[in-house]
Amino acid sequence: MNGKGAPNPSNRITVRRLLSAGLAIFAAAFLVAPPAAALALPTPKEFVSYLDLECFRTTAYQPPAVPLTLRHINPVLVNQPPVQVTLGQREQLCVPVAKNNVVPPSSVLGYLRFVDLSCYRVTGPQINQNLSLRHLNPVLQNVPGFSATLLAPQHLCVPVAKNGVIPTPDILQVISHIDLLCHAHQPNPAMNLGLNLTQLNPVLTNQIPPRSVQVTTARQLCVPVQKGGDEIPPDVFELVRWIDLEKFDITGQAIAPVSLTLRHLNPVLGNLPAEELRITGPAQLAVPVSKNGAVPPG
Repeated sequence: MNGKGAPNPSNRITVRRLLSAGLAIFAAAFLVAPPAAALALPTPKEFVSYLDLECFRTTAYQPPAVPLTLRHINPVLVNQPPVQVTLGQREQLCVPVAKNNVVPPSSVLGYLRFVDLSCYRVTGPQINQNLSLRHLNPVLQNVPGFSATLLAPQHLCVPVAKNGVIPTPDILQVISHIDLLCHAHQPNPAMNLGLNLTQLNPVLTNQIPPRSVQVTTARQLCVPVQKGGDEIPPDVFELVRWIDLEKFDITGQAIAPVSLTLRHLNPVLGNLPAEELRITGPAQLAVPVSKNGAVPPG
């Protein structure tokens, strides 16, 4: 203050200079800060080998009867004709898990933890193609494979988000194009193996604790398809076309029912209404397999 009680002009200039310098430093730091790095796209082998899904029974729901044209995209089945199906009743929700505490590597975990598939009853023609199946997940490397004849499709499993938890765009561009057509087959050999399952999706990690299950009979082979009208980016196509999952029946500890809201992620079904459901007991475990020696690249 000067002798008259007024602020000293030199003090005001000094404060302004300090504020300006501070703002300039803040702005420069903000401008040069690198954006959050997008996840690198994993190889098909990395992605598929660690994709394990636990499939829970759900409360009944009938979606709008949407007709769909499905095209097989896996190299082993790519010559099969297109399949016409109509969405039937929802019967399962399949969510990502780790087996025996073997957590997927960081290169794929960011993707796999958001692979949630809602499975609807469908019908279609029999393929009657014999396939030789071999396990891909490291935990099951010593479990024998088996040969089976692919029969009629029973479910179409499509990508969904739970409770409004949507992954980042780099992850969404992959998981939104995972569509699996699940076929019955014969014979139905049993694995008869005990496993410990741990939930990976952030919505369920605190709701369903790790628990033990017994893996029993092989029931369905779920193979990748492309829905008519779904434009899959080329790099994503080369990944999702290798997703083959074998569904085995499981028995295990009961869980408390969990209420969820589902939203469809695939562009073809994006206008369908949200679905309310409760998941109850476990029904099946879907594990990655290769067909006829055609192993995912990478």
